[in-house]
Amino acid sequence: MNPLERLRNNIQTVFFGRPEVVTHLLVGLLARGHVLIEDVPGVGKTVLARALARSINCQFSRIQLTPDLLPSDILGVSVYNQDRQEFTFKPGPIFANIVLADEINRTTPRTQSSLLEAMNENSVSVDGQTLQLPRPFMVVATQNPFEFEGTYFLPENQLDRFLLRIQLGYPQRDRELAILREQPGQNRLDTLDPVLSSEEVEALQGQAAQVKIDPLLLEYMLDIVTATRTHELLHTGISPRGSLALTHAVQALALVNKRDYVTPDDIKEMVVPVCSHRVITKSYMANGDITTAVRIMQELLQNIPCPM
Repeated sequence: MNPLERLRNNIQTVFFGRPEVVTHLLVGLLARGHVLIEDVPGVGKTVLARALARSINCQFSRIQLTPDLLPSDILGVSVYNQDRQEFTFKPGPIFANIVLADEINRTTPRTQSSLLEAMNENSVSVDGQTLQLPRPFMVVATQNPFEFEGTYFLPENQLDRFLLRIQLGYPQRDRELAILREQPGQNRLDTLDPVLSSEEVEALQGQAAQVKIDPLLLEYMLDIVTATRTHELLHTGISPRGSLALTHAVQALALVNKRDYVTPDDIKEMVVPVCSHRVITKSYMANGDITTAVRIMQELLQNIPCPM
């Protein structure tokens, strides 16, 4: 059994949701990206994120984001050492390999923005110093729908830092029956053993970056990206950073599917989770509607011909 199969199987011993959700989480890990898991409470967002973290032998931290959380609670703070008569930096929970940012849209925009540099640069600036974060580094954030009371909209520049935005949905009947029968609760998750080392994860990330993409498929992805920039219902299309994110995601998906080359199906599977949160619809600008973007991306996939 290859390392990715071991990792997938280990996660699925405690997470009984849709298998493709686990696949997309692994894509985020291999593409050196961050993943936003969005859905209603109680469908397994935190279980999925913690199962990934416990399956890898690396440093894990969880940040429960609340309205009163400050940026220093995430990044760390300098404390005066009376004996040495100097300030000593005490790192915050962001200094870990896998960081679970639970309910990210329940904290204030100021605290949300403190994650930006860490997610984009793999480093943080504290007291005029730039400190590198450990490798590998991945943020798995969860959020409840905006309609729930006490939530804050994630700003567009924050959303753009996430490689993927995925939704779990309600489990199928047979899988929910397994949840009720086997009750994979907190105790079982806490005893989950790691099956990969951080060094193995970095090696897999290097392999993903080497996956081949046919030039025609690069043109196909660019056709999709370009179409979002001129779409009549979109206020803002996908940026070059978004097209690069799509490239990394399809390479990672090919590796998860045991291939060293990208297929058209890889692109079609990744377009919605990678691109739908990177566009701004005109309906969103008018009334905050966020449901149109997914439909537009699905329509573009149907209308743009695939060259292969």
